[in-house]
Amino acid sequence: MDEVFESVESQHSSGLEGELIVPGDKSISHRALILGALTVGETIVRGLLESEDVMCTANALETLGAKIVRKGSGLWSIQGVGIGGFKQPDNVIDCGNSGTSVRLLMGAVSTSNINVTFTGDSSLRKRPMDRVLLPLTEFGTSFSTNIDNKLPIHVSGSEEPLPISFMFLCCYHILTNN
Repeated sequence: MDEVFESVESQHSSGLEGELIVPGDKSISHRALILGALTVGETIVRGLLESEDVMCTANALETLGAKIVRKGSGLWSIQGVGIGGFKQPDNVIDCGNSGTSVRLLMGAVSTSNINVTFTGDSSLRKRPMDRVLLPLTEFGTSFSTNIDNKLPIHVSGSEEPLPISFMFLCCYHILTNN
């Protein structure tokens, strides 16, 4: 079979002009919602990625007392409750398939003197939560979970969270070599 190659010619251009809108980042979107919920007053977030995982975080934060309102595509308003201001939820918080949601939210609720049970879909319930539980326990949070530290997990936030010095790599090494 004979291959046919066409020649490509390039020419100098005066430049590219226009506007490019980059989609939101999932990791940053989770964190923007949580930080907004931990502030006092209104936080405006532009460019929020409106994915299922990020919406799990938004729904959980609303259950915990933050007011989150969509103002337009990627534009959100968050009325925060302040650090330690989360309210006791009436129900279990279901994080769907979002590991980022459950791990970050366990840390956030640990700063409030409330009790929260986290769960997720069948896939999320198979994931270990050790790497989050160890540092949170050190600053005063207590947990109730099954023997392998997988969801569902009941978190009792600390009345007075203690400061800690924590090195993730050290923790990871200890957890994986036991």
